[in-house]
Amino acid sequence: MNLIPALSRIRVVLSRPSHPGNIGAAARAMKTMGLERLVLVEPRAFPHPQADARASGARDVLERAVLYSSLEQALAGTVAAAAFTTRPRDLAHPRCTVREAARQLLTESACGDVALVFGTEASGLSAAELSLCRITAFIPANPAYPSLNLAAAVQIAAYEARLAEEILPPAQDRPPPAVAEDVELFFRHLEAVMISSGFLDPAQPKRLMRRLRRLFARARLEKEEVAILRGILNAVDDT
Repeated sequence: MNLIPALSRIRVVLSRPSHPGNIGAAARAMKTMGLERLVLVEPRAFPHPQADARASGARDVLERAVLYSSLEQALAGTVAAAAFTTRPRDLAHPRCTVREAARQLLTESACGDVALVFGTEASGLSAAELSLCRITAFIPANPAYPSLNLAAAVQIAAYEARLAEEILPPAQDRPPPAVAEDVELFFRHLEAVMISSGFLDPAQPKRLMRRLRRLFARARLEKEEVAILRGILNAVDDT
């Protein structure tokens, strides 16, 4: 079992993986680095003999895997998540290397669960899924051929997480960050107030919410700050 507290707070989230063998290989990659919390969002085939075979000595990670029907559910309770993508996205959240992302997540893990998030093998994470994560991470690779197998990407991210745990200084006292579900409730509340006030036309929303998500992702919203912001929205809604 994993004996490093910071690593025990990392969830490896695979969203809509299409090949069960990749799930098993990812579990093996995780266990070699001391990560054991596997989360699956709508896998095409799981449980599956191919997943068991590729997991080798990490079948216990597969047996403890938790399944969800949406990424939002999978991230509930986390204080930070890093979404992995191979290409820059328009209006994406702050983008950094896998090494920088691992250090940020390990720092935040002092306050609660964090997540490494990977998309489906064919197309990666959708724009909506990326918007649920505060960090957009990439693995530096050959620009002419940056594509990585899912399990290989998990292996690199898991290695960087373990390395970050070993070199980071002791955690300092910080105000607790807001958990993912509270941030999502804030965004829904904000959107509803903007619509009711006439500021946002739901028929032509353009990319306003994506811009606002990017803005607040840079802020690292704290639990108390979300409560303040929602209090302001309540006051506006009551006028």
